[in-house]
Amino acid sequence: QVTLVESGGGLVQAGDSLRLSCDASGRTSSMWSAGWFWQAPGKEREIVAAISWDGGATHHADPVKGRFAISRDNAKNTVYLQMNSLKPEDTGVYFCAYSGLPYAGTMTRVYDFWGQGTQVTVSS
Repeated sequence: QVTLVESGGGLVQAGDSLRLSCDASGRTSSMWSAGWFWQAPGKEREIVAAISWDGGATHHADPVKGRFAISRDNAKNTVYLQMNSLKPEDTGVYFCAYSGLPYAGTMTRVYDFWGQGTQVTVSS
């Protein structure tokens, strides 16, 4: 079993920055990939960014390209999402997820473990 805990969300103004963290514990593996997902009220969960087990491959959804950046520190079992130039439409709950595949990418169904989410609210 793997436990994921997100942190770093909050209430900010448009144009501000936040850094989300996702700490993994339990039966983690060095060959795991991760992703950040976003869900707004009444909408389905969507991929924001994904990263391979070694950080060598990343994906960022079009709406966040150039503003958000996913990274990881395997020594700390932590994945980050740096969010810059935040917009009101970025508001929602952000979830991290963990896959046993070396690079799960945008395939939501292959993510095995999920965190509880952290709320990000961007005011205009």
